[in-house]
Amino acid sequence: MKLSNLKFVLFSFIILITLNVNSQNFSGKAIYISKSKMDLGNWGAKMSEGQKKQVAERLKNRLEKTYFLNFNSQESDFKEEEKIDAVSGATDSWGSYFTRGDQYKNIKENQLLQSQEFYGKRFLINDNLYKIEWTIGTETKQIGQFVCYKAKAFVPYSELNWYKFSWSDIRTSVKKEGDDIVQEENMVIVEAWYTPQIPIPQGPAEFWGLPGLILEVSVDNTTLLCTEVIINKNESIEIEAPEKGTEITKENYTKVIREKMLDMRNNRMGRRRG
Repeated sequence: MKLSNLKFVLFSFIILITLNVNSQNFSGKAIYISKSKMDLGNWGAKMSEGQKKQVAERLKNRLEKTYFLNFNSQESDFKEEEKIDAVSGATDSWGSYFTRGDQYKNIKENQLLQSQEFYGKRFLINDNLYKIEWTIGTETKQIGQFVCYKAKAFVPYSELNWYKFSWSDIRTSVKKEGDDIVQEENMVIVEAWYTPQIPIPQGPAEFWGLPGLILEVSVDNTTLLCTEVIINKNESIEIEAPEKGTEITKENYTKVIREKMLDMRNNRMGRRRG
């Protein structure tokens, strides 16, 4: 075995031992900021820099967000800070229909609970956690006071965006296999940075399962970065799971959204014909 590979194996073994021994004492709160790059597609080529700046300002609440992660060794909750629109002075109600609601993860029970509201109806998504198959590397960087290690994974797009809606999803290409029609699964690359100094397998949003708290994660055009961590080593924080709403799985919730949006489109087209 090469010396570099031996060092990596020993490093991974030490991390796992540290995780098992010390994670029972770790709980706390982490604050994350998310930044997304604005993709204007073909419209962007027709816009001046001034117009692009105006659009970016109006969409700032959707492109830049703040989140709070409360965690202990087994559970976490992840919530978005509610912001007032700088232009209208109101919350972004339309955008909230397709954003992540309050999220609860229980790693021991392999359970995801997520509160979603869609057109006045509250849903409680109750499903299994998606297990991410991480590839852990040896590359490191400093995030705040923590030394972080890099990890990568390929994750189905649908597992990260099941609560969203896009007309392009409806038009997803399909291929025939015999008499069956199978939808092609779009895989996306996830890059994460975790710190063994906080030896718990938690992280923001849908991301978890590494031998340390995930402090940064990037996927598509969005990056989540931890700006502050408050650790409580003395006693475990009690995490509250959402309880209100009609229970439904992720798959069925996605169907509800698509059916509602298609009904709305068909109703509008019917009124135009009339």
